[in-house]
Amino acid sequence: MGEQRSVDTSHHGRPVSRRALLQGVAAWVAFASSGCRSTDQKGQTVATATVLDSHMSYADTGDGAAIVFLHGNPSSSHMWREILPHMTHGRLLTPDLIGMGASGKPNIGYDFADHARYLDAWFDAVGLNRVILVGHDWGGALACDWAARHPDRVLGLAFFESIIKPMRWEELSPQARERSESIRTPSVGEEMVLDQDLFIRQAFTGGVLDPVSAEDLRSYLAPFPTRDSRRPVLAWARQIPLGGEPVELVARIEAYDRWLATSVGTPKLLMTFEGSPTLLIDAAMADWCEHHIATVDIVACGRAGHHAAEDRPDEIGAAIAAWLQRHALIETRKR
Repeated sequence: MGEQRSVDTSHHGRPVSRRALLQGVAAWVAFASSGCRSTDQKGQTVATATVLDSHMSYADTGDGAAIVFLHGNPSSSHMWREILPHMTHGRLLTPDLIGMGASGKPNIGYDFADHARYLDAWFDAVGLNRVILVGHDWGGALACDWAARHPDRVLGLAFFESIIKPMRWEELSPQARERSESIRTPSVGEEMVLDQDLFIRQAFTGGVLDPVSAEDLRSYLAPFPTRDSRRPVLAWARQIPLGGEPVELVARIEAYDRWLATSVGTPKLLMTFEGSPTLLIDAAMADWCEHHIATVDIVACGRAGHHAAEDRPDEIGAAIAAWLQRHALIETRKR
């Protein structure tokens, strides 16, 4: 259960009537349902879109071609903070996936299909048609899945450190295999991920070459203060496609792999890294991508850990900006 908080229903010491309280609640619900929008200190519009039975938070800035940046686990839209300044053109949208960041946490299982459903609803709620997708980790997988199911709406696809194909247990290092097996074990995974926030802390202290600042770590920890709030993190960690499981997810990945191999008219960008045992896309995986993904540019961005946006934001931002210009994917109208 989430933390319960009491509400003061008085105003300057005077009690508020039940009718007035309900009217206030109704007004807030109507406002939230219509989509809340505000502007942050960086000039970004921070908005909330109603999606299915919940809401998704996202930042929205600029105009022109829509570029959607999708984060992974256990991250949030905060990861794009040093990459977006490199994007001098386009409408930049950075949603928090359902159950993560500032988005709602509905009572769902948080499997891949759930995330895809809520993301579909977000695209429709925001009114996006033709888009460019940029993804990291599970955000890259969701981007590939969405593109494969909406090929006529995708202008381009960029990704790094993402789940691109099903994997075999034998491909993992002994340490990674032991960790994955433990997370998938009932009660053990709960103890590792739900009962403490160590999984999240390790992502941004061990899954990078240089640990993030204390301020940034607080931003990543903030959405997950309780055991129940960390359920999406555990669900993601248990869905790594290994040894043919989960069956439904492996089928979806194989479907978007077919699209990746045949979508010759859609430019793609793979950014690769080196220098860390935490990397998901190593030299062998990059070689697979080169031979199995149509119209793909592969750009080496230097040394980094899996959460490469923390180690190499400038290189990532520059690679995306150059790719957008190279393939004429954006309007040349400045923000």
